[in-house]
Amino acid sequence: MAVVLRPDHEIEQPLQSLEDFSMDFPQDADGDSLRLAVDAGSDMTRPMVIDFTVSAPNESSARGIATLVESQGFDPSISDDGRGGTWRVYCSMSMLATYDGVVEKRTQLNQLVEAQGGHCDGWVTFGNGGAVDQ
Repeated sequence: MAVVLRPDHEIEQPLQSLEDFSMDFPQDADGDSLRLAVDAGSDMTRPMVIDFTVSAPNESSARGIATLVESQGFDPSISDDGRGGTWRVYCSMSMLATYDGVVEKRTQLNQLVEAQGGHCDGWVTFGNGGAVDQ
């Protein structure tokens, strides 16, 4: 644990280590997934590729969504369920896997894809060891 000294040498509140901080995620699906990434050996101080999953009602919408998210720095790929039903756009981005960062990107994606009938279902990362689904 780090200790911060002020110029007058009084000890302020100790800082948590990055390791302790990374486990202090909210108790929700995103927090659970981030804890799984840590447990799988991911280095939370380094960027990792996160694949956000966006559902689209049809191929045309999926292609439109891919164009939109690409303009915002995501690397999109499109797939369907093979039965002509659900279309998915996987929106990949290399980023630090922080709680606020993941929630912000999900919110951004939902705002971008709403007009195309899409919505962000969640995300997955391989981090630095093993897949972690949310």
